[in-house]
Amino acid sequence: MTEKVYELQGYAVVLSKVVFVTRVFTAKDGEGFQFNIRFGGDLRLAPRYPTRPEADLQRSLLIKALNSA
Repeated sequence: MTEKVYELQGYAVVLSKVVFVTRVFTAKDGEGFQFNIRFGGDLRLAPRYPTRPEADLQRSLLIKALNSA
């Protein structure tokens, strides 16, 4: 069986291991915008982007990849 992998900011995300994706929100200390990707075992990836449209786009592309996996 082959696992579908999605590349995000240099990380290889195995789509079958993603449990939850949060909405886009303002990062701590005004460091741009981010969303969280949760995996099994309480592991989390929190990619940050300088602008909200870029974060929204990356989140949407990840959701699209998850739906096609």
